[in-house]
Amino acid sequence: MAHYPYLIIGGGMTGAAAANGIRELDDAGIIGLVSAEPEPPYDRPPLSKKLWEGKKGVDEIYLSLPGNVQPHFGRRVVALDPAVRAVTLDDGAGHTYGRLLLATGGDPRRLPFGGEAVNYYRTLADYRALRADADRGASFVVIGGGFIGSEVAASLRKQGNAVTLVFPEAAIGERVFPARLAAAVNDTYRAQGVAVLAEATVTGIEAGADGATVTLGDGRRLTADRVVAGIGIVPDVALARAAGLAVDNGILVNEKLQTTAADIYAAGDVANYPDAGLGQRRRVE
Repeated sequence: MAHYPYLIIGGGMTGAAAANGIRELDDAGIIGLVSAEPEPPYDRPPLSKKLWEGKKGVDEIYLSLPGNVQPHFGRRVVALDPAVRAVTLDDGAGHTYGRLLLATGGDPRRLPFGGEAVNYYRTLADYRALRADADRGASFVVIGGGFIGSEVAASLRKQGNAVTLVFPEAAIGERVFPARLAAAVNDTYRAQGVAVLAEATVTGIEAGADGATVTLGDGRRLTADRVVAGIGIVPDVALARAAGLAVDNGILVNEKLQTTAADIYAAGDVANYPDAGLGQRRRVE
């Protein structure tokens, strides 16, 4: 059993930033980093933008880690015991810590149908799979008119693929853009060859040998080689909840990002923190 003065659970952008921040203040303390993904931390935004545009290669999106970090890639923490400051990994290994950071992020929000036929675009592995499909000329139905759905649809269309974008709102980015601007975004996508189906709900997805069939609420049926869904994330609070930490739309933290347990902190997509400027709690993805 190894002891880490600092243990970070989550190998994403937040985990990497935290490791580098710790090293700025402590140039010797060993940092343990547990990540469910099998590869080092990487910058996530390029997955739907710069990698498709050729502005960056995969090797360029990996994030640097400081010295004296002991990574556990491809591993998950299955138990956290704040009373004894210990964690158990999915391979049975146990570790203790001095201070712990929960940077567990979020899991893609999933549809109640479709199974493995849907790419819930979130990871580098998802990018590689989608890129392989795009490079062979596949057609796509993309579900979701937010940032991820619209960016993936645009990137696929720029590669020359046939794309249908489906979402329940009246316009792409309706939740963040003024109405006239959002409507103009719809028009721009259509002008670029994307079939934009606004105010449409998906009620079923059937996978077949030749692709997938997506059924809409009005009975229309769309066929494509692949289906991609970008419909948001759900904060990953399972470990925190099981450990008895306070959770409510994320892990509740104070202004110093401390949870309700001593020496356990939370940051990134999963943290629900008090915003002094707005005078209210918020969680930012």
